[in-house]
Amino acid sequence: MGIDLAYAMGMQPGGGGGQGSSQLMTFLPIILIFVVFYFLLIRPQQKQKKEHQNLLTNLKVGDNVLTSGGIYGRITGIKDDKLTVEISDKVRVKINRSHIAGVIKQDVLKGD
Repeated sequence: MGIDLAYAMGMQPGGGGGQGSSQLMTFLPIILIFVVFYFLLIRPQQKQKKEHQNLLTNLKVGDNVLTSGGIYGRITGIKDDKLTVEISDKVRVKINRSHIAGVIKQDVLKGD
């Protein structure tokens, strides 16, 4: 008897037949919010991370750089992930490659 009743309810309009579309309408706002977050937050952040990774792999001796600590300098040596950066005349520091924030186009050590 229980099977006949469930079958009959599924066949009636408004019974159990429209459950699939109402569940989709329930989750549609959540899906749309995820899509918006992906295109406005996640995708640009992944693109920026990829560009920064390319910048770090293309560093070479002589590049003027800015560290994540705000120090300007010129790369004088590269060994694996360690960079030797000259921040003033005869003042050199060793910095991990991942702490380079960017490459500066102008010569920052020649003066202000």
